[in-house]
Amino acid sequence: MSRVTLQSIADRVGVSRMTVSNAFSRPDQLSAELRASILAVAEELGYRGPDPAARSLATGTSGAIGVLWTEPLRLALSDAVTARFLGAVADELSADGLALTMLPPTVPAHDVAMDGAIAYSCAADAAPVEWLRRRGIPIVAVDMTWTDAGVRVTIDDRGGARRAAAHLVEWGHRRVAVLTPQPGGERLAGWLEGLAGIKPVVGFVDIFGDNRTAILDLLRRRRPTAVLCASDLVAAQVLAVAGELGLEVPSELSVVGFDDHPVAAGLGLTTVRQDPDAKGRAAAQAMRQLLARRTDPDAVAPSDVELPVELVLRQSTGPAPAGEGTPG
Repeated sequence: MSRVTLQSIADRVGVSRMTVSNAFSRPDQLSAELRASILAVAEELGYRGPDPAARSLATGTSGAIGVLWTEPLRLALSDAVTARFLGAVADELSADGLALTMLPPTVPAHDVAMDGAIAYSCAADAAPVEWLRRRGIPIVAVDMTWTDAGVRVTIDDRGGARRAAAHLVEWGHRRVAVLTPQPGGERLAGWLEGLAGIKPVVGFVDIFGDNRTAILDLLRRRRPTAVLCASDLVAAQVLAVAGELGLEVPSELSVVGFDDHPVAAGLGLTTVRQDPDAKGRAAAQAMRQLLARRTDPDAVAPSDVELPVELVLRQSTGPAPAGEGTPG
């Protein structure tokens, strides 16, 4: 039996080979009725779709967008905020017939076929990021300070952190701790601005790790009246340790998170809300524009995007305890 090709299907339906190709790769270019007819004939003839390798050789494209995240991929799948971001990117790009390829940090980025890449919350000097830059492919940097990317998509980390810290100052808190994954960064800068000269105790945590020991030491030895956390997951651990120590929240300890993770509302956690769906859509749209410029230099160039955030007040923050309104 001869091999079934796009041309075989085109001859049977009475359309061009390109029309058959569009039925598989660009369905938006055809009417629903015509596409259904083509797919029915393809099924009848036993055709299962274009060969990806052959299409890649013919078009010079892979049909895939890489997503680089230097944390273990199991965290991307288990963290609700990251999963929502990735889902929004995938949904948006699927309309263009593009798929996502996750790039584990252990797999060299130069070995994976992709038409472009989204670097998500990575250190700008990480080796996989450098490999992406060397490849010369379109790159969107998300939640990064990387200035060599084609375009950056960020949230207003600094402004959100500043409002969260100012909220604690307004409640009279002067003994404040901050829990951050690294020194520096926009979030820490915003906290310091919002604290208006109050010098906080700074503790370092693993955003996705078990920080119980470090938090226990902080609350026992430094006894802050409020803690600003780099994420809601860290804030949830602070609330758990406070419960172990018998500290009442918020009468003895106020806690503020960041992200508005699904756990936040259930815990009554005051937090800074971001919209991971909007961030994913913005990253995909920027990638779409970068890809368009590869074939049409006159296409609209994407601009950096900074998305707004919102301080959400819940039950985990309140006035500083009586007699604790001065720096420790």
